[in-house]
Amino acid sequence: MSAPTIDHIGIIVQNLERSIAMFERLFHLKPSKIKNMPDVGLRIAQLNAANISIELLQYLGKEESLAKKTMGAKQGINHLSIEVEDIMASLKDLGGKDLKVMEGFPRQGSHGLVAFFEPETTAGILLEVCEKAKR
Repeated sequence: MSAPTIDHIGIIVQNLERSIAMFERLFHLKPSKIKNMPDVGLRIAQLNAANISIELLQYLGKEESLAKKTMGAKQGINHLSIEVEDIMASLKDLGGKDLKVMEGFPRQGSHGLVAFFEPETTAGILLEVCEKAKR
C-alpha cells in the first residue's frame, strides 16, 4: 500500500476574513477558493501551501448545524482529511477495520464527496476521507 495523500487540514475560525488576512500577511497565502455552504452551516476558505491545503471553516450561525454537529464548536485545528480514489470502497475497507462513519455521510463537501468517522473509532482524531470531484 502506498502512502496516503493528505488532502487538507481543517481549522475552525471565529472570523474568516481576519484569519485569511493573517495567513496572507504572515505567509503570503491567498485563498484559492471561498465557498458558502448554508445547507451545512459553513463558510470555507481554501489556502494552498506548497505541500498541503488549509481549510479555514467559519460557522454561519450560533444554532446547531450539520457542520457544528460533525466537527464541534471548539476553534482551532479540527480535522485531518485523507484523499481517496473511491470513497465507497474506502468506507467498506475502513469499516472492516472498525471505523464507524458518522450519520449522514458520505455527502457532498466543498470539493467532492466526503465522509467523517466517529472519533471514538479513530483514537480521538476527527478523520475525514475525501474523493475529489472529477474535473
